[in-house]
Amino acid sequence: MIGFVMVGTNDIESANKFYDIVIGTLNLTKAYEDTKCIGYAKDTALEEIEFYITKPANKETASFGNGTQISFYADNKIKVDKFHEVALKAGGKDEGLPGLRPQNGNVYYAYIRDLDGNKICAYTNL
Repeated sequence: MIGFVMVGTNDIESANKFYDIVIGTLNLTKAYEDTKCIGYAKDTALEEIEFYITKPANKETASFGNGTQISFYADNKIKVDKFHEVALKAGGKDEGLPGLRPQNGNVYYAYIRDLDGNKICAYTNL
């Protein structure tokens, strides 16, 4: 149903550095790059880009959506924890520590804000 997801950035170079290390924790790798856009795909399917970071085409300031969130499925709880840890070390902001949601549930989540304020989640089913 969903072809790919795209978030805006006001600093493509900083976003590039941030996502190269953060997205790598989820087995995604850079598959495309130019001066305005970067695309990431699964290591096993580089031609199928799933996530883009881009400077807005209308040349206006990129902004995040209130209530908008991008969520990445992780293979396991360790990868969710690593995603959160690496994102914070790379300059992201905590939006929710790794843990079960709800507390007695069976899905494990972690939330961050990227350098532009986009809300990004990693999760796995336990």
